Amino acid sequence: MKATIWHNPKCGTSRKTLAILEETPGVNVEVVEYLKTPPSAEKLAQLYKDAGITPQQGLRMKGTDAADRGLPEADDATVLAAMAAEPILIERPLVETDKGARLCRPQDKVQEIL
Repeated sequence: MKATIWHNPKCGTSRKTLAILEETPGVNVEVVEYLKTPPSAEKLAQLYKDAGITPQQGLRMKGTDAADRGLPEADDATVLAAMAAEPILIERPLVETDKGARLCRPQDKVQEIL
């Protein structure tokens, strides 16, 4: 099984999620450092749909100006465009497999799609 993790190596939860993926037999892990290689608004929309959450639920609030900008109340297109332009606004880690996608907070949520 292939698993893609949208990863920030400075994030403890992201590192723990990556470790779970790497320790799971039969999982081929693709690591995308999303701050260096941000996903498009379209890719984010697909990930959130597959995870069963809204773009607003995928916003990183801690350490960002998302609230000051009104992003939690903004429409999906506005939130997705902001995230694609400023990937620091993306809560991490996001993991995608053929079984779906999850925002892995806490990291054990990754088990739902393995």
